[in-house]
Amino acid sequence: MDTCIIKSPLGFTKITGDVNGIASVIVLNSEEKVSVKIPKTLKDCVLQLIQYFEGSREQFSLKLNPKGTDFQNRVWLSLQTIPFGKTTSYLQLSKQLGDPKAIRAVANANGKNPLWIIIPCHRVIGTDGSLTGYAGGLHRKQWLLDHESPYKQQSLF
Repeated sequence: MDTCIIKSPLGFTKITGDVNGIASVIVLNSEEKVSVKIPKTLKDCVLQLIQYFEGSREQFSLKLNPKGTDFQNRVWLSLQTIPFGKTTSYLQLSKQLGDPKAIRAVANANGKNPLWIIIPCHRVIGTDGSLTGYAGGLHRKQWLLDHESPYKQQSLF
């Protein structure tokens, strides 16, 4: 499995994958040495993440290979249908998957998403519109939602 570390606006990010696709993109809570050489299998992912953070990419076009249960994979596929700049709730996601009572299982699968940003689990919020759990930290979730918002906060001064 190929690995690299890049620096993003939200911290150091570890990317793993191989010819079968990108297996994980995780934000780290510590400083790491940035990779000098990016493996060929990860170059497109690094480029697309840079474009996302620069604001020139709204959708990812990558071969993905996350490891999860059948249910987790169904949830992760469903997450990929949430448009850039939009949000949904765990309840709406559960209903979309055909079982409104599976809200906790959906939230759990959402929290185990190994492909930070690429599978946009940050776009899932509470039914009341509140920010709820996020493996990368709620400050990162807020940053990502603000980054994707069509309504940019303007400075008053």
